[in-house]
Amino acid sequence: MKAYTTKDIRNIVLIGAPRSGKTTLSEAMLFEGKVIDRRGSVEDKNTVSDNTEFEQTNQKSINAQPLYGEFNGTKINFIDAPGSDDFSGGALSAFKVVEAAVMVMNGTTGIEVGTTLFGRYADQYNVPMVIAVNQLDHDKANWDGVRAAINEEFGKKAVLCQFPVAPGLGLEGFVDVITMKFYNKKNEEQDIPAAYADEAEELRAELMEKAAEGSDELMEKFFDTMELSTEEIREGLRQGMLKGETIPVFCVAAKEDIGVKRLMEFIVNVVPSPLGKEEETVDGKAIECKPEGPVSLFIFKTSVEQHLGEVSYFKVMSGVLNEGADLVNPETGNGERLSAIYAVAGAKKEKVASISAGDIGCVMKLKAGKTDVTLAQPGVEALKHMVFPDAKYRCAVKAVDKNDEAKVGDALNKIAAQDPTINVEYSKELRQTILSGMGEQHINYVKWRVTNEFKQNVELYAPKVPYRETITKIATAQYRHKKQSGGAGQFGEVHLLVCPYVEGEEAPKNFKIDGKDVIFNFKSQDITDLEWGGKLEFYNCVVGGSIDLSFMPAILKGIKSKMEEGPLTGSYARDIRVYVYDGKMHPVDSKEIAFIIAGRNAFKEAFRQAGPKILEPIYNVDIITPNDYVGPCMSDLNTRRGMIMNQDMDKGFTVLHARVPLAELYRYSTILSSLTAGSATFSMKFAEYQQVPADVQTKLLAEYAAQEQEED
Repeated sequence: MKAYTTKDIRNIVLIGAPRSGKTTLSEAMLFEGKVIDRRGSVEDKNTVSDNTEFEQTNQKSINAQPLYGEFNGTKINFIDAPGSDDFSGGALSAFKVVEAAVMVMNGTTGIEVGTTLFGRYADQYNVPMVIAVNQLDHDKANWDGVRAAINEEFGKKAVLCQFPVAPGLGLEGFVDVITMKFYNKKNEEQDIPAAYADEAEELRAELMEKAAEGSDELMEKFFDTMELSTEEIREGLRQGMLKGETIPVFCVAAKEDIGVKRLMEFIVNVVPSPLGKEEETVDGKAIECKPEGPVSLFIFKTSVEQHLGEVSYFKVMSGVLNEGADLVNPETGNGERLSAIYAVAGAKKEKVASISAGDIGCVMKLKAGKTDVTLAQPGVEALKHMVFPDAKYRCAVKAVDKNDEAKVGDALNKIAAQDPTINVEYSKELRQTILSGMGEQHINYVKWRVTNEFKQNVELYAPKVPYRETITKIATAQYRHKKQSGGAGQFGEVHLLVCPYVEGEEAPKNFKIDGKDVIFNFKSQDITDLEWGGKLEFYNCVVGGSIDLSFMPAILKGIKSKMEEGPLTGSYARDIRVYVYDGKMHPVDSKEIAFIIAGRNAFKEAFRQAGPKILEPIYNVDIITPNDYVGPCMSDLNTRRGMIMNQDMDKGFTVLHARVPLAELYRYSTILSSLTAGSATFSMKFAEYQQVPADVQTKLLAEYAAQEQEED
């Protein structure tokens, strides 16, 4: 395989809703790019990109697959990204290493939630877009409807570069208004049929006007002559794409390889090359993509592949990478030798001697070459890390056989290292391993991998909710710990008062204890920002030496231990002020352990008398849904104790903004999909803790009491 210079490389990602035909388009591009000599199909389970057992069985893309083809002397790297939001991490990783995205759109359905979702992602990551309307040879192709929907969704940004002739089963080809030629089903270039000449002239005028907006020079020439050359149109479109102001629209029928060659030609002629593109480092500096200078590469994907082991996919961000290169991870200082490097087209990997800046390749079996890692020559800074949306689905996971817990944990951690949208953590608070991802399909795929690749059986189940406990009133309690066992005994007595901590409120000193007004004088204090949120303020108010100062840390330790396992449900306690104001000690038997126990139990008793309340995590939930499903979505939120804050419109979709308890969001992604026939999506982010309703608290207390009884 020949080496390509940076200016002769194009990097794109294929995005879009499920069933828009991205994988089919990938096959056609591989065929036109001379990588394969026969196109596979999703139905026949023999496509290059969907090459795993899970993808072929389910006829669905799961992994973002790097591919390439050569066209007119230019190497086009293209990444076939999954269309499901559950697997959107693949597209988001690809955004880090491409210069443009091709939004593949179903010519029968037009704008879908997935279209809107990935369009938003492209905007968020500043990735220029091209639209390829696919399946225009389908019997239900609706070009006029799709065109109108594109205009509504993308407004004046969208500009038609082509339009179909006789869309549907009788599709004859496409009129291209850049070249002003007609391309038939065999991709042969012909003159535009007379019946379509006027429409083509009208669209070309619109195209030239849009291209002229790309730069002041083009605008000036267009106003002077009302004409732009083909090359000037291309340059104007390129500049408009880079500014995020232009989205060219093309037509394809990928299954029959109609229009694909022309799309690839446009990518070569108009889509920006990586040359000169700057990437930000973790320290806010920039690395320019050029073959001169030190070598740096960014790993955007890792996977474990049959017969190969772990494969790391990367883009060379600067310099020229040669096989056998010794690089380091700038953040850890750990070295890596890249003994062999490969160009990659799915399962096909071709060994190469070098890869220039801007190109994409892969390497096998790095020691620490995980996703989101920079490798570079010494002195080069690490590139800024990728940012992914918050997880939308969480569950608890455990090994079916308890003896396999360590193996299951190792398998999950390996999968999470390959997929940044998967998170695995053991919750000390919940005593569960929590697995989080982008949706139930995503999590089920993780389970499939653990079972089939790592040969471990696991069980998924509803996770516990990380409740918090706090108090609403003032209360006092005392506890004496006394233990005599023949030798030296244990003795410690603690009297304390608890009251709620309120942010910004000075700690009160005046209280009424046993009917008497008391003013506390602080001898010492300890203010702790709790790792689970909230505060603990601890005040030593003992007078007369009834408890020696040396025992105060032990009392505080006992209180903190009980706050880690709250008196109501075993959840973390928070936002409490504790005043130790009296107690007793013994000259011989008083020890640290005695005051730990006395402090713990005095706190527990006072807590129960201080109007204890359970707090639950509340999440901000934003639902994007077609208007037809607003009613069902709102009704469902009401059943989940959700509070709809407001709603607005976004490009033809309704966006519901709600606040919902986490306890009511288990499997919500699946329920929402069922409610809306898969057409809605949502995001969720932690907002705050709020008190649970009285009936919910009663239920939780009963459940905890029953659990304690079972354990006893």
